[in-house]
Amino acid sequence: TLRPVRRNYYDPSSAPGKGVVWEWENDNGSWTPYDMEVGITIQHAYEKQHPWIDLTSIGFSYVIDFNTMGQINRQTQRQRRVRRRLDLIYPMVTGTLPKAQSWPVSSGPATSPPMSPCSCPQCVLVMSVKAAVVNGSTGPLQPPVTRKNLPPPGVVRLPPPPGSGAKPLDSTGTIRGPVKTAPSQVIRRQASSVPTGTTVGSPASPPGPNGKTGRVALATLNRSNLQRLAIAQSRVLIASGVPTVPVKNLNGSSPVNPALAGITGILMSAAGLPVCLTRPPKLVLHPPPVSKSEIKSIPGVSNTSRKTTKKQAKKGKTPEEVLKKYLQKVRHPPDEDCTICMERLTAPSGYKGPQPTVKPDLVGKLSRCGHIYHIYCLVAMYNNGNKDGSLQCPTCKTIYGVKTGTQPPGKMEYHLIPHSLPGHPDCKTIRIIYSIPPGIQGPEHPNPGKSFSARGFPRHCYLPDSEKGRKVLKLLLVAWDRRLIFAIGTSSTTGESDTVIWNEVHHKTEFGSNLTGHGYPDANYLDNVLAELAAQGISEDSTAQEKD
Repeated sequence: TLRPVRRNYYDPSSAPGKGVVWEWENDNGSWTPYDMEVGITIQHAYEKQHPWIDLTSIGFSYVIDFNTMGQINRQTQRQRRVRRRLDLIYPMVTGTLPKAQSWPVSSGPATSPPMSPCSCPQCVLVMSVKAAVVNGSTGPLQPPVTRKNLPPPGVVRLPPPPGSGAKPLDSTGTIRGPVKTAPSQVIRRQASSVPTGTTVGSPASPPGPNGKTGRVALATLNRSNLQRLAIAQSRVLIASGVPTVPVKNLNGSSPVNPALAGITGILMSAAGLPVCLTRPPKLVLHPPPVSKSEIKSIPGVSNTSRKTTKKQAKKGKTPEEVLKKYLQKVRHPPDEDCTICMERLTAPSGYKGPQPTVKPDLVGKLSRCGHIYHIYCLVAMYNNGNKDGSLQCPTCKTIYGVKTGTQPPGKMEYHLIPHSLPGHPDCKTIRIIYSIPPGIQGPEHPNPGKSFSARGFPRHCYLPDSEKGRKVLKLLLVAWDRRLIFAIGTSSTTGESDTVIWNEVHHKTEFGSNLTGHGYPDANYLDNVLAELAAQGISEDSTAQEKD
């Protein structure tokens, strides 16, 4: 696994420059430091003597209250303690930060004295590719700067400059004229932070007498302008039919990283191929802010919220009486295995748990699907389940009766918001908000009497306000009433046990993106969730049953 590393420079007056570390208290009672940029933001507000700071602007839904030294979650209102402590001060770097260089180096006098080259494998690779790119050039080749003063890398690969006779770049970085692939392509290694006061040159300079784009102007561009220029030129290359290799993760927000993208760009340029850069899309979990007056009820759906309470009292029927409705006795069972106990149906049941009141050699056939089991095994299976008066065939999953779940008490809200989902531009959006508080497990849960946690609530989910989207909502309401949306178990994401988890009915929790697979566009989602609800025994007939 190849991962990038970087070295950042901070102002001496910032939190790391003063050795200040901000930390929050986790659930185990230990302290976890904030990311460096978050800590710098908090420290800056602290020094300005602000009473609090909202971290939403930097992507975190928290408010830091300096009076109580607490962190408040804006969505759940949960509070944690924070603290400020002094740590070792970061070492000072003497002199000025090294200036970013572009290469291949244009011919002319060197602006700085030569420095000893780095001998690490990566720099050796870079130098060898440099030598191949500028082979035949009359200008001197400068070795790279030493690792000691190397700024944080942000590798940007530019498409080739226009060839001889081509028109110059316009102000948007678009090439006006035919594009030719040339080996003398420019790669810029730019520091992630540009010192204040750095002048930004024009996007490009006109070609010189030899027809090549001036590299001096390119060397004056900062990182963001270079990225814009590279992307604009890449679009022209794609439109002109030049074969390109997309290298993603330009700004390093993904595990597949800019270091790998940079090396790929270097190698492709050595082969004379253009490399197109694309920015990774941003995660958009929530819609733009919506006022109360813009929130509307959903036509055809009564009310705007539902609550669930603890499980209703069960009717006083024994398991044998419940199963009698779904079974037909088999006097001459076939010579095959019972798929519950794996013993032959012609022999007594092999179940060894608490003894049901029926005889172990009785055999029954389920009325709808026709699968045959020991009645003794079916009674034991029913006793180990939810005991809600329903039965599910262990072979084909056919449901007999009305299946209910073990979802803890909570609230489900649903309404219309005036925004469209990706892939559904012609309709508004149904927003569902699930709220479940932590509590104590009941007798139907894995560990009765033990507390359970409820992470990530309230959870926001989204459906298109189309005919099929409203159909899905109505069935989700049935699933909520039957306590089938959530369960208590072990989280497959965090590994935490005794916590509220989703219960096999997928929801879309991303509003404006689909980076995690839980967003839009997804052409098959509505059909898939209808199939998942049907597997729980919920279909259009279920809405009529609920009304009855």
